[in-house]
Amino acid sequence: MTTPDLPASGLPAVPAFDLSGRVALLTGASSGIGAHWARLLAAAGARVVLCARRAEALDGLVGTIAAAGGEALAVATDVADETAVVAAYEAAEARFGPVDTIIANAGISGAGRAEQQPLDQFDATVAINLRGAFLTVREGARRLIAGGSAQHQRGRVVITASLAAFAVEPGLAAYSATKAAVVQMGKVMARDWARQGINVNMLCPGYIRTGINDTWFDSEAGARHIAGFHRQRLLQLTDLDVPLLWLASDLSRGVTGTALVVDDGQGL
Repeated sequence: MTTPDLPASGLPAVPAFDLSGRVALLTGASSGIGAHWARLLAAAGARVVLCARRAEALDGLVGTIAAAGGEALAVATDVADETAVVAAYEAAEARFGPVDTIIANAGISGAGRAEQQPLDQFDATVAINLRGAFLTVREGARRLIAGGSAQHQRGRVVITASLAAFAVEPGLAAYSATKAAVVQMGKVMARDWARQGINVNMLCPGYIRTGINDTWFDSEAGARHIAGFHRQRLLQLTDLDVPLLWLASDLSRGVTGTALVVDDGQGL
C-alpha cells in the first residue's frame, strides 16, 4: 500500500500492513518461523508460494491457509538446487502471476564445535543457508527486473539472517559464517539493485524456540543459556511479525540494505 500525504489539518491516517495484491515466495516454509510467516503473510492478504523439501508438511499448511480464506501454493523445493528454484518461480507465476515479495528463509543450524564438525555437515550448512539464499534471491530479482521493477518499485526481498551474524556463539562456526555472509551479500545486492526498484533487507532474529532447538532449550544447559540472557527469556515467534510485514510491504519503500536485529537484547 502507499501511505497518503499528511492532511493539512487533523490527524494522519495510521498505516496498515496490507499485502493485498502481492505474491510472496517463501522458502523454509514447512515448519517453525517459516510456517508461522506463511500464515501471517496470507492473513495480511498476500498470495503465498510455500517452498521447502517436505512436501507433505507444505500441503497441510496450504490446507490451513485455504480454510482461513487465504491463498497458497506448495512447491517442493531444494533451495540448493538451481533447477528446483527456477521451477518454483515458474510454478508461482503459473498460479498467481509474478512474484514481487521474496523471503529467503530456508536454513539449517549446522551446530557443533568446529574441530568435531564433519565436512559434509559444513558443506550442507553452506549449501542451504548461503547458496540457497543466493539462488532464491537472484532468480527472483532477475524476474523482477525483467518485469519492470524499476518502474513499479514493488520489489521486496527479505533474507533471514541471525543474531549469530554479529555475536560470537560457541558451537556455531559454520552457521554464524553463513549468516554473516548473507548479511553482507544482501547489502551488496541492495546496492546492485537500488535503481531497479528492489529493496533487499535482512531480518536477524535472536533465539526463538523451534523444532530445531527444542531439545537444547529443554535441557539443563539450555535453561542456563536462557538464564544468561539479560531478560532471561526467548523471543516469541510473534515478535517478528511487525518487522516482517513492514519489510514486505510498500511501507518500507525507503529501507534497503539494512540488517534489522530483533533479539530482545540477547546480544547486548
